[in-house]
This record gives sequence, structure tokens and C-alpha cells, in this order.
Amino acid sequence: MISRINRRGLVLIGLVAVMAGCATAPPEKPPGVIAPPPAAASTPGAIYQPGQGLSLFQDRRARQVGDTVTVLLAEKTSAQKAAATTTSKEGGISLANPTLFGREVMDDGRPLLNASVDGSRSFDGSGASSQSNQLDGRITVTVTEVLGNGNLVIAGEKWLTINQGREYIRLAGVIRPDDVLPDNTVPSARVAQAQISYSGKGALADSNSQGWLLRVFNSPWFPF
Repeated sequence: MISRINRRGLVLIGLVAVMAGCATAPPEKPPGVIAPPPAAASTPGAIYQPGQGLSLFQDRRARQVGDTVTVLLAEKTSAQKAAATTTSKEGGISLANPTLFGREVMDDGRPLLNASVDGSRSFDGSGASSQSNQLDGRITVTVTEVLGNGNLVIAGEKWLTINQGREYIRLAGVIRPDDVLPDNTVPSARVAQAQISYSGKGALADSNSQGWLLRVFNSPWFPF
């Protein structure tokens, strides 16, 4: 009897562990530092050294892998949606008392075969949804790739440790060199295929999220 109870307890613990593993997302790890390609080897005694030239017609804006550029975050979105539907339908049918052999079918002066049916139905539904987001700030990212048309693929993130929590801003996308301002900054509205994430980890973030068991009950896989 004791061994049977122990087996049930182990099975229950195993199921709880599996549900916890399925409901808990794996922690995100910050990517490593993106380094520029190694410089060409210098030639002793030479006047010209590869990779150390300075063009009179170029500035210090990002243009190659490993360069950094500052993205000015000015994201603001607002969306509203409302819907209303109203339908109604009414119908009726009536049958007069038939006449047989020139006389109505009666029973003690009351018609027997006349009938009438009336029906109506109506539906009234409405819904509304609104959402707004705003993100201001700046983040310096690194050029990870130069495309064939000259556009720059950028990616980077910033981590902040505040008290017992860690917050991060993550950004990735594609920019045009022409959109980079003289101070080596680019507005976030000029970032194509932008992927911007702002989240956090720690005690504060955990207190604002549901527990794994409650997430299981609220998931679409829960049958009840």
C-alpha cells in the first residue's frame, strides 16, 4: 500500500515538472559582442598601410561591419477598433378554416382546422478594442552585415540592472547609409524590418506575470 502511494506521488510530481517545463519559457541570453573583421597585416617600412587610410570625402558615420550607430527610439502606436451588429427578423403564417362540401369544418360552432404561427428573432452585439504604446530613448547597435545594395544590417541590445531586476532593450533591422545623420544617429522610423523588444527579468517582472499553473489553466489547450 505504501509503495503504491509512493508511485502515485512520483507520477504526480513528474506531471507537475513536465507542465512547469512546458509553461515556462527558456531564459533569453544576450548575444556576444560583434567584432569587426581583422585588419590586414601591416608591412614594415611601407608608407601605405591597408585599413589605416583616411579618405578626405568620408565622415565617421557607420558603413562597414563592426561599426556602431545610435538609433533614436521614438515609437508611438495607437489603434482603435469598434464593431456593432444588429439583426432582426419576424415572420408569420396563418391557415384559414377549410370548407368541405360548401360548409366550414366546425365543432359546436368553433373552427377546427384553422391555425396561425408567428415567430421573431433578434441579435444585438457590439465590441470595442483600443491599444497604445510609446517608447522613447536611444540605443547604440552594431553593423552586422553590409548588403549588396549598400544597406546595413544592424543588431544590438542594452541591459540595465536595477535593484533586483534586469531590463533590456533589443533592436534589429536594416538601415540605409543615406538615413544616417552626420552625428552617426538614425531615427527608429527609418529602420526597415525593425524588431524592437523591451522587457525585463527579476522580482519586478515576475510579480507582473502569471504563475505557470495559472498559465496552463488559461491556455487554449485546457479543455474546460
